[in-house]
Amino acid sequence: MTAGAQFATLTAVPEALVAPERDAELKTAPVAVTAVVAARNEVGYIERCVRSLLSQQVPERDFEVIVADGMSDDGTRDILARLAEDDPRLRVIDNPRMITATAFNAAINASRGRYIAIMGAHARYPDDYLARCLELAERLKVDNVGGATTAEGTTYRQRAIAASHHSAFSVGGASWHSLDYEGPASTVFGGFYRRDVFDRIGMFDERLVRNQDDEFNFRLELAGGSTWQSASVRSWYTPRSTIGALFRQYRQYGYWKAGVMRKHGRAPELRHYVPAAFVLGLALPALLAVVAAFGAIWLPGLQVVSLLFAGLLAAGLALYAVFLGIASFTTARRYGWALLPVLPPIFASYHVGYGTGFLEGFFDFMLRSEARPRASMTELTR
Repeated sequence: MTAGAQFATLTAVPEALVAPERDAELKTAPVAVTAVVAARNEVGYIERCVRSLLSQQVPERDFEVIVADGMSDDGTRDILARLAEDDPRLRVIDNPRMITATAFNAAINASRGRYIAIMGAHARYPDDYLARCLELAERLKVDNVGGATTAEGTTYRQRAIAASHHSAFSVGGASWHSLDYEGPASTVFGGFYRRDVFDRIGMFDERLVRNQDDEFNFRLELAGGSTWQSASVRSWYTPRSTIGALFRQYRQYGYWKAGVMRKHGRAPELRHYVPAAFVLGLALPALLAVVAAFGAIWLPGLQVVSLLFAGLLAAGLALYAVFLGIASFTTARRYGWALLPVLPPIFASYHVGYGTGFLEGFFDFMLRSEARPRASMTELTR
């Protein structure tokens, strides 16, 4: 079945499966926690990530780490083989479809843990990460727990992208970007789930190249599940290293958010629509100004209309420039004035990338008679 045909079959959230006997089964799970990692061509990051997982101090019972590798060809697999030979708690399995959702599902199906921890190949974790998640999950009796992640970079642009990650201006105040938030959340970085969650609401949706975690947590919320974010759960994440890579990443996020919208009839939160409205709000006056300017060749009165739309565009850009300046100034004041020159285009990459991708996805998934993702959006960007 083609990707387009698969996506055309998206429906509303499936009925939750009730499995009251699951609690008893969970208590006899061979290990307390299975940490799962999706990886593909992560030669620069995978060893740091896996070593931080293998050093976890999990009380009560042992834990395991499963890496689902998307047929890496850059040396990642050699590193994983060496680490697995040294530590039997690490298992490496294949992910031939090479997207994140299929990696997570394959690892979960191969897991033995009472809890499933979703980990990031670009992240590293303190040695108490899993222990803190385990304590919170069992004390609070919630379906999913997690925390914020601290972005970190090495190069100049990567450090600026990392700084922008923690600004509410970049992603509309998503709680998992806030290091100090404690309380109920719609989603968290990674996620630490009771195993029976996957029995109740199903697995990650393999039709989604991106946003499979957001969609899963949205489905959990719709099914009456609970997610808790704790300031005591911390990790470190390495973001994209160039502005172009950041733009492509967020363009895909926006594109596949429209896929989530097709499945559920709406996006999880209002903030997901804002970048698309922003891009549309700039594109329409620009287009109408150009059309009216050409029309003025035959109808001179349209010149006034063209100037009106051009003025609206200029006013919108000026207002956006003010917000860009304020966000860049406050971010640079906190993380270093040397980052100031590059912060405006970084913030713009979040907004324009996400907004453009959402509009493209809206056309492909909502307006076309047959939903068919475009080829450029079916492979993860790097």
